[in-house]
Formats: sequence, structure tokens, C-alpha cells
Amino acid sequence: MRTPRALVVGITAGLLLGACSSSGPTDDRGGGTTGPSPTASVGGTATEGAATPGPTDPTTPTTPTSSTAPPVTPSTTPAPAAKAPDPASIAALVATRYDGGNLRLGRERGNTDAYRQYFATYESNGLTISGRINIPRGTGPFPAVVLAHGYVDPEVYTNGQTMLRERDYLARQGYVTLHIDYRNHAQSDDDPRNDANLRAGYTVDAINAGLALKKAQVVDPDRVALIGRSMGGGVVYNALVVRPGLFRAAVAYAPVSSDTVDNFDKWVRRDSSRSGAARAVIARLGTPEAKPAAWAATSPRTYFGRITEPLLIHHGTADEDCPLSWSRESVAALEAAGKDVELRVYPGGRHTLTSPQWDTSIRRTEAFLARHLR
Repeated sequence: MRTPRALVVGITAGLLLGACSSSGPTDDRGGGTTGPSPTASVGGTATEGAATPGPTDPTTPTTPTSSTAPPVTPSTTPAPAAKAPDPASIAALVATRYDGGNLRLGRERGNTDAYRQYFATYESNGLTISGRINIPRGTGPFPAVVLAHGYVDPEVYTNGQTMLRERDYLARQGYVTLHIDYRNHAQSDDDPRNDANLRAGYTVDAINAGLALKKAQVVDPDRVALIGRSMGGGVVYNALVVRPGLFRAAVAYAPVSSDTVDNFDKWVRRDSSRSGAARAVIARLGTPEAKPAAWAATSPRTYFGRITEPLLIHHGTADEDCPLSWSRESVAALEAAGKDVELRVYPGGRHTLTSPQWDTSIRRTEAFLARHLR
């Protein structure tokens, strides 16, 4: 059973500014557990409406325009209601109304000479999501990064457990870093439907984290980026196609495939512990072999034409979890759609890069962010 959402007592952000896979890779972990004891607020709440459908919006209907179309004959039989998109589909995510905000700070823990670190919570479409935030010392507002982590079993995951290196490095370079726990993790609220919806809720949480940061007084709302690792790389793909323009740039480390079928086959369909989720999805969508169009509708690759932000991908040639071929296929699809994408390949690099390759990758990441967030 998850810990109930944290109780919070707000103070103004001005005071804060004045004061200052089927299993995840084990070497992507670290850090202790921080229980919720929130005492500060860094943002208000507001609501962002659903995006206006564009020419490549999967929710945009086709309308007949021919002047020779036959006249409509009145009928007493009502037209059937349009079928709602499947909750695991990109169309459903596009149609979702996002309300991210109410970013609140809790207990300080892990402070350094360069930044202060806090337990944090924010609102994500009716759920409270926990995380860990680093805020540089000095006078803001600062550029900011949302960090979307890779897979760790939610039953053993603890608040702020992963991506410690990225958080520390970027905070020392002057970025606010918000590492999100996702729903069903740590002190976040539960969403029992998330697995059956192909974990679409993680994308909702990342989008709302970006919105929450933009409303925080310590953050420059025009300079917010998204970084994801492994499963979080898939969250990056989804967030970019669902809410183009929300983030200024994005980075994916060793991402999963942008074709949902690849991920489903590797980590869900063949995992006996997730057979219930597999059956629930197949009952709605059919099998990938029998209903390829329904599965394509859940894949961000199908909608890469919607992306407007530059994307940097890091991937090792010896990745034991997510093959490099997945990133090469994603890059080929992005380039075919005319998108700004860069792939950095690390010979011999495994799923979680180690030094000196990781050091090279994070310097490239920071230079990429500095170029696109200036």
C-alpha cells in the first residue's frame, strides 16, 4: 500500500528565493529515502487547456469538402456517438486536459554548496506526485529540467532513487532539476489502471511536472527541458508528440523503442508477472499481429511529425536492455519527418553509461541544453 499523499503547509516562493525494462538497471540507482514533511510552496495552480489540433493532430477528423456531395436526408435516427480513443493511445493523451501545478517543497536533505535539495510534490490530473528537486543557490529565476527515470519495481522504489549523477551535475551548472517519482511510486498517489493503459500515466506526470515548474517563481518558464532514461526515454518521446512546445529541448539516454509493440513484446507479453496487464490491453486493442493500426495509434513514432523541439539521444553499442537499433530506427523516423535530432553513440557502452563515457555524455547534454535554452 502506498503512503498517503503528503500534507503541506505553504509559504511564499519569495522566501525561498531570498534564502537561496522488466527490471531496471541496478547501477541507475542510489540515494536514500526521504519521508514527506513538506513545509514550502514554490508555485501556484493553473490549468492548461488541451492543445488546438494541428494538421498532424491524431484527433483531427476528416471533413468532406466537395461541393457535389449529396444532400443530407433528415432522419429520426440519431447518429452514433464518436468512439472515445483508447486510453493507451496518443490521441487520448493529446485530448487530455493537463492541470500540473502546486509544486510544494518538503524536507531539505542532501544539500551541497551549489544547491539545496528538497522532497517535493506537485499535482497531476487529480493525483499528487512526489519527487526530489535541486534548486541552485543564488538568485533566480533558473532554467529547469524535468527528469523522467527508467524502470524500477514500484514496490521497492524510493523517493528520488535514480538519476543522481544527472541531477547533481545539472544543478551545479545552474539548473533546477525536478526528478519525478511517477504515479504508483514512492509517496505518489496510486493509479491502478496505469499498467493496463501501457503506463500512459507516466507521460501525464511528466507533462504536468513541466507545467508545475513553469508556474514556480524560481524557474524561468521559457527555459524548461525534459530528460529521460530508458523507460523515461519513452516518456520523452510521448511528451514531445503529445504537447509540442511545452519543453524547449529534450534528451533521451538509452531509450526504449518508439514503437510500442517492441516494448510490449519484450517486457509485458513475455512476463508472467504482468500477464493480467497483457490480457487487459489485448482485450481492448487486439494483438499487435491482428490489429496493427490500433497498436500504431499507441506508438509515438506514428506521430513524430508533431514534434517541434530538438532532441539529443545517447546510446551505447553494448546496451543489454534497449538495443541501439531501437534508437537508430527512431532517429531515422525523426529525420524522415524533418526533425532536429542528434544521436551520440558510445562504443562498448552498456545500458547505464559509466565513466569516462558518462562524463562525456553529460557534458554534451549540458552544452545541448545551453544552446537551446539560452
